[in-house]
Amino acid sequence: MMTTEPLFTERQRFTQVWLWLLLLGVNVYFVYGLVKQVFLGEAFGDKPMSNQHVITAVSLVFLVTILFAFLRLDTAIRQDGIYYRFMPFQWNYRKISWDRISRALVRQYSPIAEYGGWGLRISLFGKGQAFNVSGDQGLQLVYDNGKKFLLGTQEPAAIAQVLKKLGQLSPDV
Repeated sequence: MMTTEPLFTERQRFTQVWLWLLLLGVNVYFVYGLVKQVFLGEAFGDKPMSNQHVITAVSLVFLVTILFAFLRLDTAIRQDGIYYRFMPFQWNYRKISWDRISRALVRQYSPIAEYGGWGLRISLFGKGQAFNVSGDQGLQLVYDNGKKFLLGTQEPAAIAQVLKKLGQLSPDV
């Protein structure tokens, strides 16, 4: 439950043009196959699926596209901590109170090299967990137990300014 007014809020969505062009292309391809095979009665491909499988595949591709349309990362920084949620997987905000954080800094990172891409990510190389949707800037948190968590941001300067105001901005090491 958020108890204080936000000092910083950010809502991020997957807005990369290449992603939406790819999703559009895949949707068009599958709808073309659906129309050709199910409605025109012509086999689609060298080893065509059954009509039921074509309809299922089109439905799944469409659902993935809808999912990407609804995905978003919400971040809020308040006096009592950092709040985040990755919709639609987390409906309620999760709170990280300041007393759980040993370090907080804004840094540039490599989404692919460090976390394997964007989204809800876990690094295989000791970088911890990351929630990001685009770009290469993030709020790096190190918990008091040494575990790491990165929240992607499109507003690194604004986050740094709020953390500094709160006395929570760690120096770069």
